[in-house]
Amino acid sequence: MGGAPRGQFRDRRYAPATDADGIPRWAVLAEHKRIILYRVPLERLSHLHRNDDLHRRMMIEGAVFRAAAQYLGKDPWDLGPDRFRYF
Repeated sequence: MGGAPRGQFRDRRYAPATDADGIPRWAVLAEHKRIILYRVPLERLSHLHRNDDLHRRMMIEGAVFRAAAQYLGKDPWDLGPDRFRYF
């Protein structure tokens, strides 16, 4: 998220949660300036083709980007556009 314009995430609080009713991966509470990531569903319901540290980290990072994009009302690819440009 280092490429996001400065101040876009200012005054926001992020709180990982360990339990939830239902099976959401995250909750966006814009009125409270908060994104809640649900750890157990992210860990247990991910179907990784390779269960190692790298793939778990990429899965968590993807969830964080999608939750932040939902919070900002943007597409997740718009948060780090230069990250995927290798040319």
